[in-house]
Amino acid sequence: MLAENHAPPVLQPAKDALFLDFDGTLVGIAPRPDAIDVPGHLGPLLSQLHDMMSEAVAIVSGRALAELEHYLPDFPGAFVGSHGAERRGAPPAPLPDGLDALHDSVRAAAEEHGVLAEIKTRGAALHFRQTPERKDAAGRAAEALADLYPGFVVQPAKMAFELKPSGATKDSALADLMAAPPFAGRRPVYLGDDATDEPALGWVAGRDGLAIKVGEGASVAPHRLATPQDVLGWLARALEG
Repeated sequence: MLAENHAPPVLQPAKDALFLDFDGTLVGIAPRPDAIDVPGHLGPLLSQLHDMMSEAVAIVSGRALAELEHYLPDFPGAFVGSHGAERRGAPPAPLPDGLDALHDSVRAAAEEHGVLAEIKTRGAALHFRQTPERKDAAGRAAEALADLYPGFVVQPAKMAFELKPSGATKDSALADLMAAPPFAGRRPVYLGDDATDEPALGWVAGRDGLAIKVGEGASVAPHRLATPQDVLGWLARALEG
């Protein structure tokens, strides 16, 4: 893990395949997942990159596919939701057993420990952004729930602990996408901001790709941008070339 990173080189639209996390990378982190502010120019920027890069642009997020389509309704490219368990244009992975019961248990745990429950189509999360002193309690609760529901695993995230399907990972989603058009044969480029992105950043860095950490904290990525605003500026510069 690297504590310090270099600024990334310019994106090469004719040669690169671009993979972008959403929260914390394209939009700022909000106190609640439903309170994000999506910049008005984000959708057009992504659509322009999609056209310039021969469609080799994908959004890869822990959010549900339906949420990504809601926040970016005009983006014509690939969406990967729920850490790879959902993909636009492809059948979703089978649901693990016990999803409804997991949702009920997460709601109860959130109320018990004074944290926020986020109910997802293929999992759930306990957020402690508004109550950081309850991080340890939220983590213990998440681990206990993973023991009760073996189809799910705990994924530490930025100020949250997420319970996601055990087979859903962003790096495996990247591997699948890179094996087929329009991504195959291009250099993989991935931008992400938190622990859920580290496997994908490591996968890209290990294949001579461009791995870019967004924000603070140690990372396997050799390159870094400070904020989502910096990310949008870096992407916009690729259009100028």
